[in-house]
Amino acid sequence: MTLALFDLDNTLLDGDSDYAWGQFLATVGAVDGAHYEQANLAFYEDYKAGGLDIRAFLAFSLAPLTRYPRDQLYAWRAEFVRDRIKPLIKPWVADLLGRHKSRGDTLVIVTATNSFVTAPIAELLGVSHLIATVPEEQNGRFTGRVTGTPCFREGKVARVQTWMAGRDLGWEDSCFYSDSHNDLPLLEAVNRPIAVDPDPTLLATAEQRGWEILLTDNETLTEHAE
Repeated sequence: MTLALFDLDNTLLDGDSDYAWGQFLATVGAVDGAHYEQANLAFYEDYKAGGLDIRAFLAFSLAPLTRYPRDQLYAWRAEFVRDRIKPLIKPWVADLLGRHKSRGDTLVIVTATNSFVTAPIAELLGVSHLIATVPEEQNGRFTGRVTGTPCFREGKVARVQTWMAGRDLGWEDSCFYSDSHNDLPLLEAVNRPIAVDPDPTLLATAEQRGWEILLTDNETLTEHAE
């Protein structure tokens, strides 16, 4: 049985759920539109360049959760997943996940995006295990802080290792699908790293190291040939 790990944003989704959530909050008036969008975009550009300050970003992105009651947040989240996330699911994802399930593999989404946003996305995709950044809660409300290690870069490796503890799973029979050079630590930890529609830095690394490279070709994945 293989441990099949999947990045979410720009891997299974044709977009970034964290960034899209920020845009959605601006649309519904939960945050100041122009100011929030400017900061959200700046953080996203830092992420793509490999220079994201994850603690600063989480302080920014989790703050709106502290300002509204849970019922309102849940209502917004349901609308967000229905209207913004469903259209972003790549057409070949169901087939890929289905192949792993048919082999009896253990499927896990591993994402830096917080679990409030991503839990219903994992459910939508039919993946029962989610390792994500966890927003702290006290007395039924979000605090704006993080519980434990953010699930980002080396933090993804640490979080997966903690999750594997006590389970009959290990790195020796594992794979990880990702698009981003920010995921190099976890790609290096598994025994089958797979670059999916990789950014230029990851593409160059994958080619140099002989990793599998899968590219979107209309509605299917095709192996990259140099």
